[in-house]
Amino acid sequence: MTDARTLSAWRRWGYRVLPGDVYSYILHMRPAEWPIMAGHTLLGYVLAVGVAGVMRGEHIGSALLALVIWVVFLNGGTLAINSVFDKDEGDIGYLNSPPALPRYLLHFSWGLLVVGQALALLLPVGFRVAYAICFVLSILYSVPPFRFKAVAGVDWVINMWGFGTLTPYAAWAGTGRPLDIGHGLVLLAFCPLFAGLYPLTQLYQFDEDRRRGDRTLALILGMRASLVVATLSTLLAFGLLAWAMLLLNVAAKGFTLLVPLVLWLVVLLPWLLDYATWSPKQHQRGMYRALAAWAVTDLTVLFVFAS
Repeated sequence: MTDARTLSAWRRWGYRVLPGDVYSYILHMRPAEWPIMAGHTLLGYVLAVGVAGVMRGEHIGSALLALVIWVVFLNGGTLAINSVFDKDEGDIGYLNSPPALPRYLLHFSWGLLVVGQALALLLPVGFRVAYAICFVLSILYSVPPFRFKAVAGVDWVINMWGFGTLTPYAAWAGTGRPLDIGHGLVLLAFCPLFAGLYPLTQLYQFDEDRRRGDRTLALILGMRASLVVATLSTLLAFGLLAWAMLLLNVAAKGFTLLVPLVLWLVVLLPWLLDYATWSPKQHQRGMYRALAAWAVTDLTVLFVFAS
C-alpha cells in the first residue's frame, strides 16, 4: 500500500520541511484545485474592469484580497471540512491518496471559513453577501445532519450556484461596480455550465459513493442520464452567452464562442456513446478533459465580453 506521505517528491518535501501534520492540513485544502478556482474567480474581476482596466491595475488590491479570501479561506476551508466528514480512503477530486485526517482538521476548516468571513468585511457589500451565502452552503453541503452532498439534486443546485455563478460574481462585487443585465447573463451562464460539469465529477466515484451510502445526483440518475443532463446544460449555458452577445453588442468576435462549444461536445458526445465500457480511471480522465474545456470557455468569455 502506497504511503500517502511519500507519494510524490512534493509530498516528501512538504512533510520534511513542515512539522508534524501541517502538510496534511494543507493537502486537505486541495491546493491542486486552486488554479482552477482562481481562474474562474478572476474572470469576474476582468469582466468588471475590462482588459484595459486590468492593465491599469484598477481595483487590483481589492481583487487580490477577494481572490485570497475566496480561494484559500472559503474554498480551502470548504474542501477541508468536506474531507472531515467524507473520510475518503481512495482518490478524491484534486487529491490522490489522501493522507490520514489530522487531529484538528475540523477546527482548522471552521477557522478558515470564519476568518474568511471576517476578512470579507474589508470588501464591498456584494462580496460580503456572496461569501456569507457560500459559507452557509458549504456547511449545508458537508456537515451532518444536513450533508446535502448526499441528497441527489440538492448537491447539484448548491454547486451550480456556488461555484458556477457566485464565484465569478464575488470578484466582480469586490470592485464595487454595479452589475448590468448583459454581464449578469454572462455570469448566470456559468450556472448551467457547472450544472453540466458537476455530475461529470461524480461518475468515477460511483463505487465509493455507494459504499458510503451517499445518494449523489449521478448515482440517482445513472451514467447515461447524467451525461445527457451534462450535454443539455452545456447547450443552455451557451444559449445564455449568445443572449448576452446580443445585449452587449460584441459583434463578430462573439462567434469565437463556437470554439469552447465544440470542445465541450468533443468531450461529451464520445463519453455519452461509450460510457458503458469505461473504467473509473477513464471517467476520471473525462472529468479532467471537461475541466480543460471549462478553462477554454473562461478564456473565450474574457475575449468576447471583457471590453
